[in-house]
Amino acid sequence: MSLRFRAKEAKANPDDDDEKNQKKQRMVVDLGNGSEVIYFPRIIKMEDSWKFFDYLNNRIPWNRPTIRVFGRSCLQPRDTCYVAGEGVTQLIYSGYRPHPYSWDDFPPLKDILDIVLKVLPGSRFNSLLLNRYKGGNDYVGWHADDEKLYGSTPEIASVSFGCERDFFLKIKPSKSSQDRRTDDEPVSKRLKKKDNLDQHSFTLKHGSMLVMRGYTQRDWIHSVPRRAKAESTRINLTFRHVLQ
Repeated sequence: MSLRFRAKEAKANPDDDDEKNQKKQRMVVDLGNGSEVIYFPRIIKMEDSWKFFDYLNNRIPWNRPTIRVFGRSCLQPRDTCYVAGEGVTQLIYSGYRPHPYSWDDFPPLKDILDIVLKVLPGSRFNSLLLNRYKGGNDYVGWHADDEKLYGSTPEIASVSFGCERDFFLKIKPSKSSQDRRTDDEPVSKRLKKKDNLDQHSFTLKHGSMLVMRGYTQRDWIHSVPRRAKAESTRINLTFRHVLQ
């Protein structure tokens, strides 16, 4: 299956009307202390977003692994797949070591990466963690992507397809009370104040991208909580750069 899309909404030409619209619509949140989040409501047009969604949903070799949290084994509450460039350091999280597929195994992923790099000129990504939330009971608990292989100030670009889901950010608790992964603990409370400086929320839409930069992983944690009304599937691609 071959999918080659023209990224009409992510052109590199600064005079392009679509790029101007992107810059106008993007939301930049300064989290303070060198941390920043940028949200683009749409980087891929609707028609192409659904084509990507169908490919990803049906052609990616999804796996729902067993992970270790708080010293016990549990089934990860979402499907996953991992793609990385040749020679990239192996990813390990919660005792799980995902098999690294090649970018050449799934050519449309390179098309999406090209779109991301046109929206974020100068960025570098050599790995990709894919997640599939098959309904409202699938989620990711509070955590930070602060593994050493990403360095001290990683840039993570998260592209969403399918069902809209809530994405929350809050100040990281002290080390004495913060565990790296909390996938077995659903978010029990909704954020009370969206404008609170210590917490932020976004609705991740079909074809959107959220970017975390600077010291966001050092100072903040994030989650995609359970949602009973989220009855359909969401697929999330998180592009990252692994230090060599």
